[in-house]
Amino acid sequence: MIARLKGLIDAVGDDWAIVDVSGVGYIVFCSVRTLSRLAVGEAAVLEIETHVREDHIHLYGFAGAGERDWFRLLTTVQGVGAKVALGILGVLSPDELLQGIAAADKGAFTRAPGVGPKLATRLVTELKDKAGALALGAAAVKPVGGTAAPAPDAVASSSLSDAASALVNLGYGPSDALGAASRAASQLGEGAGVEDLIRIALQELAPVETRTGGRS
Repeated sequence: MIARLKGLIDAVGDDWAIVDVSGVGYIVFCSVRTLSRLAVGEAAVLEIETHVREDHIHLYGFAGAGERDWFRLLTTVQGVGAKVALGILGVLSPDELLQGIAAADKGAFTRAPGVGPKLATRLVTELKDKAGALALGAAAVKPVGGTAAPAPDAVASSSLSDAASALVNLGYGPSDALGAASRAASQLGEGAGVEDLIRIALQELAPVETRTGGRS
């Protein structure tokens, strides 16, 4: 089973790339987002998901483990095959996926090719709790010594994941924590820090009496 490929990019197509590893060319299917990071003649490392079928073996490549994990999660939903999952990953970053699921934003998913209103509804419904677990799991994984650079797609959602994880540690449920952190991220905009996300999320999660200063 192939889990990772490291080599030179030999060619790039609409939804695939050929990775030359010691003279052997592997065709790898990728999202548009991953393909945009690849250049012919340059070295690359791709995390690989291998699908073995009776009539073929397909390799799906990702710029980082986070994108690969989202691919696996998306394909657990009925009606989402590998091609549709790659299409979703091409238009929505990990951070946007978290926010879209937390906010039940079906419109975000219908931007992807092959995703209609019914499938979008299924995605946000079935993945609500699973996405929270994925985000919290990613936040819990820290490099030893704190010196290793995270994968590019992990950077995008690290603040959101860390904020959600902190809220869970304060006693909130995973779904509530993810939802509040996602809405805080939407309010504060791109680049918001973990502390600001937690502050805004806590204001939303606080009882009405607390937010209004008590009942009159």
